[in-house]
Formats: sequence, structure tokens, C-alpha cells
Amino acid sequence: MADPSSYRPKPGQIPDSPGVYKFRDDHRRVIYVGKAKSLRQRLANYFQDLTSLHPRTRSMVTTAASVEWTVVSTEVEALQLEYSWIKEFDPRFNVKYRDDKSYPYLAVTMNEEFPRVQVMRGAKRKGVRYFGPYGQAWAIRETVDLMLRVFPVRTCSAGVFKNAERTGRPCLLGYIGKCSAPCVGRVTPEEHRELAEEFCDFMAGRTGTYIRRLEQRMTDAAEEMEYERAGRLRDDIGALRRAMEKNAVVLADATDADLIAVAEDELEAAVQIFHVRGGRVRGQRGWVTDKVEAVETAGLVEHALQQLYGEERGDAVPKEVLVPALPEDTDAVTQWLSDRRGSQVSLRIPQRGDKKDLMAMVGRNAQQALVLHKTKRASDLTTRSRALEEIAGALGLDSAPLRIECFDISHLQGDDVVASMVVFEDGLARKSEYRRFQIKGFEGQDDVRSMHEVISRRFRRYLQEKEKTGEWSEQPEQEPTAEPTTGPAAEPAAGLITGPAVGPAAETPTGPAAGLSDELPAGSPVEDDGRPKRFAYPPQLVVVDGGQPQVAAAKRALDELGIDDVAVCGLAKRLEEVWLPEDDDPVVLPRSSEGLYLLQRVRDEAHRFAITYQRAKRAKRIRTSPLDDVPGLGESRKQALIKHFGSVKRLRQATIEQICEVPGLGRKTAESVAVALAKAAPAAPAVNTATGEIMEDNGGSTHD
Repeated sequence: MADPSSYRPKPGQIPDSPGVYKFRDDHRRVIYVGKAKSLRQRLANYFQDLTSLHPRTRSMVTTAASVEWTVVSTEVEALQLEYSWIKEFDPRFNVKYRDDKSYPYLAVTMNEEFPRVQVMRGAKRKGVRYFGPYGQAWAIRETVDLMLRVFPVRTCSAGVFKNAERTGRPCLLGYIGKCSAPCVGRVTPEEHRELAEEFCDFMAGRTGTYIRRLEQRMTDAAEEMEYERAGRLRDDIGALRRAMEKNAVVLADATDADLIAVAEDELEAAVQIFHVRGGRVRGQRGWVTDKVEAVETAGLVEHALQQLYGEERGDAVPKEVLVPALPEDTDAVTQWLSDRRGSQVSLRIPQRGDKKDLMAMVGRNAQQALVLHKTKRASDLTTRSRALEEIAGALGLDSAPLRIECFDISHLQGDDVVASMVVFEDGLARKSEYRRFQIKGFEGQDDVRSMHEVISRRFRRYLQEKEKTGEWSEQPEQEPTAEPTTGPAAEPAAGLITGPAVGPAAETPTGPAAGLSDELPAGSPVEDDGRPKRFAYPPQLVVVDGGQPQVAAAKRALDELGIDDVAVCGLAKRLEEVWLPEDDDPVVLPRSSEGLYLLQRVRDEAHRFAITYQRAKRAKRIRTSPLDDVPGLGESRKQALIKHFGSVKRLRQATIEQICEVPGLGRKTAESVAVALAKAAPAAPAVNTATGEIMEDNGGSTHD
């Protein structure tokens, strides 16, 4: 590990100019490329105290052994040079999008004497017109099949074309009217090129004029009583309309735009692009990347723009690019896009109307792509086996942890403290085994104490089940009973056996308490009525969401119960470090480790399950208002009060005179409201139910 101070440039050596810089390792390999308006200011940020740097930035500067830079005239030149260097050097610490598949394009080879329509993949070629990309090649072929009736352009390969020239006989498409057969001289090269240009114009979105021209020709033919020609034109128009229907109208103003949306988490990001031409979605593509550098959404958008348009010119860059966040240097990126197009390009965030709605749809596609990417990785048996083996090796376990349980604590400023337990068996989530808990052993916010309580309750139940079967002779300490949890739970499927919660507190599953008895694994302990014992399965590994304090609390709970055959570790969110009991230093798994990825999935699932339960409890509590106890105050006037003051908390702070200002409220009712609010306990913070944000009096907000 290198010390950044060993290669830090001397003061005043770095120019205060736009430029691009490269960090190299001790083998002279470029590991990071960046650009800056001011090289001096930007590079100074990398040579701060290491503890103040983002973990990914810290990893980069300690891997590097030298830094060098190139001064350019403008920020636009810096953007272009940065893209060129990233493409040339492929630095390991730069975000690089990778296509999750090779997308097919509809291509027209205008660089040939007789242009050909075909499906193309891979790098784009000079002189070829591209349309798309499409999700599937069959979608292109269906579209082309409809279009060839009207635009009979050549689709055959060079070998087939030359063979037809030699024999003087066209292929089957030439006989059925779906090719103009330039191979046998039915049309001249000029006429065939004109057909290809009309095909391109139609695919580019200029459809209205051509269809109106065909309709006029059909009308003229009918008036001249040339009904066969009119019928063919009618069928041609129908074929074109069917081809157009394959791309639904999404923007009524016939806009040409690309919409870019990003879905991300701490480790990965997915980008989805919708290509809209003439108001219709003409193509879609997506990328997934590891977030190997400290980058926000705006940075991800800038990287996506570079990759999307770095090799494009002219009409391939649309007039309008809609993004979820603007890059840091919007003016430079906009100018760069305009230079590549050859005319002005608008780069902006849609604020209202159809474009904002379409952007939301693109965002949902990006989110689904990210989930699908993670699911594909998780579902691979070989990958999961390797992940479990890596976890066993890193934690020093005797065997792979086939059952992993993860616990997480969730609360809102000390209120509605709950916990979750999620179960992964063989690397896959087993949702029927999920449990959730209310923390009732104490009041307030204490994640460490909460973790100790939850682990104790879970494994005390496990010991109770073992005692019933005679596997455990020591009577465990009993805990006082508590009320079962409340809140929504999934409806059981038909035929599933369910029952009331059993045990000391709020252990409830996400759905049915148990599956059908014949679906239980072989050898599973079951109750007399066929239901599985809720905590009868011990895990090989307990994962807690947190660092040393939470791990120590979990280990202490197991020690107090005399359990020594269950391993414990913690996964800290900030640096993704794995903590073991009584170890002063964490275990750091490589970023490429499938074991780390599985632990992260387990931790994230526990967090999701806990926060969903906590929000449900909070929403139920918030729906109960002290205004409900005010006599004579109906629903309409309650809503008027909340609308006027914004929240019950602000209403409680209002005077009687201020309450009287609300239309429809007299002084007597206002006094009753003030008395009811004074008697009630302090209200919970007001919540924006659309976003889950906690609204403060100063207009700010806080998150879970």
C-alpha cells in the first residue's frame, strides 16, 4: 500500500487550468482517469488525510504510485480526452458500463452500391444507417417483413446476390414482390438507392407525409377505377400502420429524444435508455456497472452520456436528452453533445407532463434491470456454492454455512423499535422462515441492547424446542410474555396451515406460519398438528447488521444461553467490513468476492424487511389522531385543520385565536380542540406518506 504523500506534487507545480489527470500504479498501469475545471483544486482533494476520503477514493490513492496530467484549452476538450483515455486504458477504478447483452440494430448499408437491410450487432460501421437498438432480433425481422411490402429493398447476403446476378434469376423474395430484384436489373442502382432512402426516412420517424401520399395515390386509383392498384395501396398502408403500431406513441409532439434513467445501490448501478424518435420508442438498451469509484447519480449520468455518444455523430445524437440528474459541469457536457450532433442539444431534467411520466417509466425499467441482474447472480448454483465456501474460509468455519440468519434493528428516532430476522438456506432466501419482533424490553433508542434482546429471544425459543425433544436438558431462563405484534402480514395461500403467534413476544412470519406439511424438508421437526416448530432450525451463521458493538451483543446473548456451535459476524454498511467477535480488526473480503455479495444480500434483505414492518407500525400509529376525541368535530373539519396548519404538531402549538381562523370553526370548538391536544401525549412527527420522510417544523426532513 503506497503512501499518497510519497508522490504528491510539489506546491505550485500543478497548473490552475482545465485538464485531465491519470493515476498510475507501481507497474505504470493507469488505474484512474479524471477531468477537472481546475487541476490544482481537484488533485488537492486526493491528497488530504486518508481518514477524510471516501473508502473507494482511499483505496485508489493508496494503490497508485504516481499522478500525471495534461492541460487542455476548454472543459469540452477535457471531457473528450477523458473519454478517450478511459476507452484506451480501461482503468480499474473508473466506472465502466457493460452491456448486459449485445443489442441488435436494424442496419441499412448505405455505403454499398445496392444498400442492404439487415440485423447487425457489435461496433458501428461508417456509412451504415442504424435504427434501434431492439430488445430481440425477431422484433427487427417482423418490422422488416412488414416494411418490405412497401419498400422492397435488398435483404440478401453478398453471396446470394452474386449468384442471382450469375444465373439471371432472383431469389424467392424477388418473385413474391418483397425485393425489387436489383440483382437481375429490374431496377437501376439509383432507383434502388431511392427506395433505401425512403425506408430510412420512414424508420427515422418521418411517417406522416409518406402515408398521406400513399392515401392520396389510393384515392386517385379508386377514382380512375383501378381497383386492383387501389387495393394494393390499401394493403401497403395497412402494413405500414402495423409496423408503426409496434412502437407506441409516447410523446404526442413527435419529439426526438433519448431518456436516461439510473437505479443504484451502494455497490452497483443500472442504466436504462429509451430512444424516442418521432414521438415513438424506437429502441431501448441497458447497462449495469459496479460502483468502483465514489460517484453520485450525476456522475453516473455523465459516464453514461460519454459511453452512449462518445462514438456518435450527427442525427445519432438527438436534439433532446432527458436525464434524472444533471452532470456537475452541465454547460461543458451540453456543448460536447452539441458539437457531436452539429447543432444545439438540450440536456435537462423533465419537470412535468408526458416527458416526466415517461422518465418515471424508464426509471422503473432501470430498477427492474438492477433487481434482475442481482437475481441472476444469486440464482446461479455454482456462484452460490462458491459464495458459501468463501464465507466459511474467511470466517474460519469448519463447513459452509448452509443456513444463515440475519438480524436488523429499525426505528425512527427511538420510536417504534422493531427487529427482523431473515433466513437464507443454500444461499437463497427462505421467506416462510422470516420473523419480525417488537422491542419491548426497554424504551428508547439502543441498537446494541435491542440486538441482544432479539438474539436472546430467538435462541431461547430454539432451546425450548430442543428441551421438548429431550435434546437439551438445562431449563433455560423464561422471559415474560408480551403482546403479539400488530400490523399487516401477507394473506396465507389457500390450504396453508396457520395459527396464532407462539412465544414471548412478537415473532411473526411474513406470510403463513408454516407451509404444507408435505413440503417440509426431510427430517424437519414438526408439531403434533403437522406445523413446523417455529424456531427449531438452528443456523450455522448469525449475521447482524452493524459493527463491533452489535456483534459483541449477539455473541454475549449466545454465551449467556450456553450456545457455542453458532458462528456470529457483523457486516458494517459504511465500509462493507465483516466483523468477528473479540477481533480488533475486521475481515475485508475482496470486492469481487461472491461471499461478500451474498452477505450483502442477506443484510439488505434484513434491512428491507425490518423497515417495512417499522413503517407499517408507524403508519398505523399516525392514523390515530387526538382530534378523534374532540366532540362534534367531523372528518371535514379535521381535514381542514390539518390542511391549515400542516400537521397535528403545529396545530398543538397554535393559540385558540389562530385555530378560530380556520373556516367553519367557532371559538367553542377551537377550545375543545386545544383541550384535547393538551391532554394527548406529544404527537409523533408528521410524515409525508408518499415518500416516508419525517417533516420538521423548519420545513426540513429526515429519513429512516
